[in-house]
Amino acid sequence: MGLRHRNTVLLVAAAGLACVAGGSAAADSAPMAAAVYGSSGPVLRLATGSPGELGLVGELAVRFSDQEPIRLEWHKAGSGAALELLKQGRVDLVMVHAPAAETAAVAEGWAARHTPIGGNAYYLVGPTDDPAGIRASADALDALRRIASTGSRFLSRGDQSGTHRRELALWAEAGISPDWPGYSESSDFMAASLRRAEAEGAYFLTDNSTWVALQNELPGLERLYSGDPRLLNAYHALLAPDGPSAALADRFLRFLEGPDGQAVVRDFGRAQFGAPLYLDAAALQREP
Repeated sequence: MGLRHRNTVLLVAAAGLACVAGGSAAADSAPMAAAVYGSSGPVLRLATGSPGELGLVGELAVRFSDQEPIRLEWHKAGSGAALELLKQGRVDLVMVHAPAAETAAVAEGWAARHTPIGGNAYYLVGPTDDPAGIRASADALDALRRIASTGSRFLSRGDQSGTHRRELALWAEAGISPDWPGYSESSDFMAASLRRAEAEGAYFLTDNSTWVALQNELPGLERLYSGDPRLLNAYHALLAPDGPSAALADRFLRFLEGPDGQAVVRDFGRAQFGAPLYLDAAALQREP
């Protein structure tokens, strides 16, 4: 994934141990990390989904370690599950994209330092023959109405992740209850769900970062609709204000929102894919 490993140690947990999937969490008080970056220094536990899958978390850990030693544990979790881990004190920091849940977490007092860190956009992808004709859609809501009215296959994350919550909000705005026979749920993360959508010939709401990284592996899918401002996807970081690593989490967050961290965000993926996978916070705010 183009990461500089230097003195970084990456330990990838086996799939059976891997993930805190969807809105659920492991029963033990110290969930297994999907990966660990760094071989020395204090431990920082960070939960997020696609930014970890694509390698952004690892690159941020490497760059932060230029300032001070750190052993960063990445806990693989969608936004709903990541926030639950933060609430339970099982991680120190999250990178999430579920605005209403983020606002509630701060209001309830168990999350703090709600900080924009960048983001991306969503695409509607689907079979190359586009049976619902969404290429001609006027906007994202029109695209969803075309999918529903034709009874086309649509795969949902179905896991209370940020993507799933955005999808449900779009269906609601379109005035549609997604309950026709062709609508199904993966209860899985973005990359796995994209592969399943291709296998099933289904439409799917994906973030552009994962799509850019995987599109060459998915010849049966095509980006069919994008560009609606409704599809912008902002990520924020939050920390546990009373956690044992609150000071370290705050230093990492200050790095992430500062010039060095934002440079990592806006350049990540450029060398490997020819274009960055994320917008930094300033660029995202300039989008319409």
